[in-house]
Amino acid sequence: MSEPLLRVESISASYGNISALENVSLQVPRGEIVALLGANGAGKSTTLNVISRIVRPTAGSVWFDGQRIHELPTDEIVRRGIVQVPEGREVFRDMSVRENLEMGAYARRDRSGVADDFEQVFRTFPRLRERASQKAATLSGGEQQMLATGRAMMARPRMILLDEPSMGLAPLIIEQIFDTILTLNREQGMTILLVEQNVKLALSVSSYAYILENGEVALEGKSADLRNDEGVRRAYLGA
Repeated sequence: MSEPLLRVESISASYGNISALENVSLQVPRGEIVALLGANGAGKSTTLNVISRIVRPTAGSVWFDGQRIHELPTDEIVRRGIVQVPEGREVFRDMSVRENLEMGAYARRDRSGVADDFEQVFRTFPRLRERASQKAATLSGGEQQMLATGRAMMARPRMILLDEPSMGLAPLIIEQIFDTILTLNREQGMTILLVEQNVKLALSVSSYAYILENGEVALEGKSADLRNDEGVRRAYLGA
């Protein structure tokens, strides 16, 4: 892999007396999509939450663009350019689509740039333009995922952490969401760390992947190689 934009080194984390991560290390190269895979409870979301410092690590370090960030508050990490799209979308349900997008830009002061990014989000997700005045609670699950991703884009991030973007969505909508992920990466150069239960899809869009088991990295490699790995196929691809 090329020079990493994000580097996680020997991270451990726990919830009370329950260990969630143990000595996890990973890298995300600039401009690439890296997948973080594993069964429920393997530690995938906790890894993202450590990077965003929603969860404090008990050991290890996190580096972004050559600087240590694991002791910074979450809002400063966002300002440095890392934005998380959480599992379950977590849109502001009583606010309109436009107001949700405005919340994504809360730390910005460049009004003209914010206006440009509204247009970028609406070009990426035309359905959000049609529903700009609707409350987020009235949107479908797929539309809420578009909104959560668009809200992250409004922060003009250098890197997006995507947590289970396909969860609970119909196959056609999942395909649209993953097409958008590829567009963000290939056309806008967005660096993405993707947590996803759909292993086949995740390996199809990513260049490299890590597989977590019981809070530890059990396997890593190029996504193309993992797709053809007999053990991975049996455990995760149903082959």
